[in-house]
Amino acid sequence: MCGILAVLGCSDDSQAKRVRVLELSRRLKHRGPDWSGLYQHGDCYLAHQRLAIVDPASGDQPLFNEDKTIVVTVNGEIYNHEQLRKQMPNHKFRTGSDCDVIAHLYEEHGEDFVDMLDGIFAFVLLDTRDNSFLVARDAIGITSLYIGWGLDGSVWISSELKGLNDDCEHFEVFPPGHLYSSKNGGFRRWYNPPWFSEAIPSTRYDPLVLRRAFENAVIKRLMTDVPFGVLLSGGLDSSLVASITARYLAGTKAAKQWGAQLHSFCVGLEGSPDLKAAREVADYLGTVHHEFHFTVQDGIDAIEDVIYHIETYDVTTIRASTPMFLMSRKIKSLGVKMVISGEGSDEVFGGYLYFHKAPNKEEFHKETCRKIKALHQYDCLRANKSTSAWGLEARVPFLDKEFINVAMSIDPEWKLIKPEQRRIEKWALRRAFDDEEHPYLPKHILYRQKEQFSDGVGYSWIDGLKAHAEQHVTNRMMFNASHIFPHNTPITKEAYYYRMIFERFFPQNSAGLTVPGGASVACSTAKAVEWDASWSKNLDPSGRAAIGVHNSAYENHVPAMANGNLTKKIIGRVPSMVEVGAAPELTIKS
Repeated sequence: MCGILAVLGCSDDSQAKRVRVLELSRRLKHRGPDWSGLYQHGDCYLAHQRLAIVDPASGDQPLFNEDKTIVVTVNGEIYNHEQLRKQMPNHKFRTGSDCDVIAHLYEEHGEDFVDMLDGIFAFVLLDTRDNSFLVARDAIGITSLYIGWGLDGSVWISSELKGLNDDCEHFEVFPPGHLYSSKNGGFRRWYNPPWFSEAIPSTRYDPLVLRRAFENAVIKRLMTDVPFGVLLSGGLDSSLVASITARYLAGTKAAKQWGAQLHSFCVGLEGSPDLKAAREVADYLGTVHHEFHFTVQDGIDAIEDVIYHIETYDVTTIRASTPMFLMSRKIKSLGVKMVISGEGSDEVFGGYLYFHKAPNKEEFHKETCRKIKALHQYDCLRANKSTSAWGLEARVPFLDKEFINVAMSIDPEWKLIKPEQRRIEKWALRRAFDDEEHPYLPKHILYRQKEQFSDGVGYSWIDGLKAHAEQHVTNRMMFNASHIFPHNTPITKEAYYYRMIFERFFPQNSAGLTVPGGASVACSTAKAVEWDASWSKNLDPSGRAAIGVHNSAYENHVPAMANGNLTKKIIGRVPSMVEVGAAPELTIKS
């Protein structure tokens, strides 16, 4: 992931303004440590911090059309860029960058080209011929983006809050699936899939169609010119991503450059559910597996850094972001720059455990629609910023546009959880990859119960966070919480603790409004809390809050505080473990 910052129409073309834009752009350097660029046209500034994934040698930004009248700064990956280039035979491209097509598509199609892009992106396009500009964000909001307005009438665009919060009078989340046009003076939604209306679909479930759609989504994300791997928790979603990647990696350009043996990565507390399951899947697939351990104290020590980078005070996001943040640093230290991850499946297939209580297929489907629409505030935010904090890119095939269209067109009757028919959560996805002749995964992994990432890394992680917050937030502080934080008032000491840290980094009122709120149990929306009367008394985002559903639902868990350092082991195909110092598998093949 790269970092972009644009200041448009600021009525100031002075050297001092240029220096200020450069200073703010450097706040995003963690997202793109490979190179930086700044383009100025009058009182418009386009800055870029590059993480080079495709065409590292010549793809520096900003990008231009042939005569440099169209200028683009972009954070993204355009998976169908080769097909798009072929559709424009009369255009000359300056680089091999996948994002180079954007300026040329604008020349050909005007502002209506955005839906032609298959990928993830956030970009600012400046047309110097009339000083107009266009801003767009990908369909689901996998790439982070914010928009702000200055007192001088300027429009600010930034990949992260920290790029604009100190200089804007008001700012907010740039909505996913939208574009902002200076010509038309506002937002317009360019992403209009059939499921967005929440109408109940009726297409019959076809496991092979679903399987092919997801395999295609994974395969297209193997587009890379740098070393990569997969995040592997041992749960269904990440295991399927790893299995498909391992199956189709050989013969790809990536395999020719970096070798055909896949690297996988997992993080957890010693003895956690994820570590054990991930190790088993890695052995089954034959990946070079990297296992990272952290302690509760390691995680607590990182909380402030996590909140600064993730830019949220949402409890479940911080719980899950912290292990991912720690793991991303280790992954980047190995020379890896891109990982493929399993976010999005639970939203598309109703995989969270509270979906067991969905009253009917109509409510089930509407809740999946609500969850997908909110992903940019939760799991996409976590996956994007936890990794980009260390100059690592995360790709999420479950949120592929074409795959979502296929999966969300299925009659939700096939997604309903029916224990009497031995249909557990995400049964439709599990069944699609239940291949007896050429198995993708061991059966017990394919049908493993859902674990939220913050639970799967070790149950004592959440218990330890709660215990730490208990020590630092008093009852008097909680009593006055509604006066201190009238918006999204924290209702637990853990939430209050995170909010205090967030407000220190981002004190503006606009910043607090960028974070979602509302009642939630086991990651539900506020609407789904109504499905079970008992949930309103047990509002916690952990999957274990789904009492009567999770195998380890909250009982009398004793908070555990561990001490130690983040450690690492590499597990090969054999049971023995080799320490990181002896890892010949990490040699990059030329």
